Amino acid sequence: MHGAGNDYIYVNTMHYPIDNPEDLAVEWSKPHTGIGSDGLVLIGNSEAADFSMRIFNADGSEARMCGNASRCIGKYLYEEGLTSKTNITLETLSGIKTLKLHLTPDNHVDEVTVDMGTPENIHPVQLGEGYEYNEGIAVSMGNPHLVIFVDDVAKIDIARIGSRLERHPLFPDRVNVEFAQITSEGKIRMRVWERGSGITLACGTGACATAVAAAYSGKCGRTSQIKMDGGTLHIEWSSSDGHVYMTGPAVKVFDGEITVSC
Repeated sequence: MHGAGNDYIYVNTMHYPIDNPEDLAVEWSKPHTGIGSDGLVLIGNSEAADFSMRIFNADGSEARMCGNASRCIGKYLYEEGLTSKTNITLETLSGIKTLKLHLTPDNHVDEVTVDMGTPENIHPVQLGEGYEYNEGIAVSMGNPHLVIFVDDVAKIDIARIGSRLERHPLFPDRVNVEFAQITSEGKIRMRVWERGSGITLACGTGACATAVAAAYSGKCGRTSQIKMDGGTLHIEWSSSDGHVYMTGPAVKVFDGEITVSC
């Protein structure tokens, strides 16, 4: 499944338990010798919420949260008959998230709104000498982000600059890097380098972090459209409860079977 082009392999571990997700994330994410994806997502039971998710990047490292993946999980759970709820709670390493499913007239899920919670640790950072950009805005959306506003995002060497900033000394656990360009009122063009996965077509938490950084710095209001390489997400940083609400598509690509090496 994919959300705005951010594609993951999903396994229902309630039916198919997995013992070595770190290794399988690396093996299966390879585009030529595996399935090809941005990583591996495990759907499971939860004692604290309706269901749970774990997410492993293409390099095998575990992430705390993924907005695009959570939307796809909502679609899977409903369309596979695992729940009849249109408001689902999902346990993640960054807390319990709430998914609101938007149904089509024929009872399919085309979009999902995720309550991403309250952004934390929002502050400007100085990146220091030796970097192409001297400053950015740090935002935590359950995982760390560095948002850098640029004049023309199309001219950015994402692979070179993003990979270097991912390991900036300011972020000992590494960081996701977003390059953002304000294109018009309430509209932002964004490209992303995800820690552990590299260039991806979209990043849900990154879109949220970008919207928050834009509002924090006065570049946009509290509602914005974030256009990424794989699609557009609608983000609202609510003034009433301080939560960030992300709405976007969820698309199933295919089902398949693969042999797990012992």
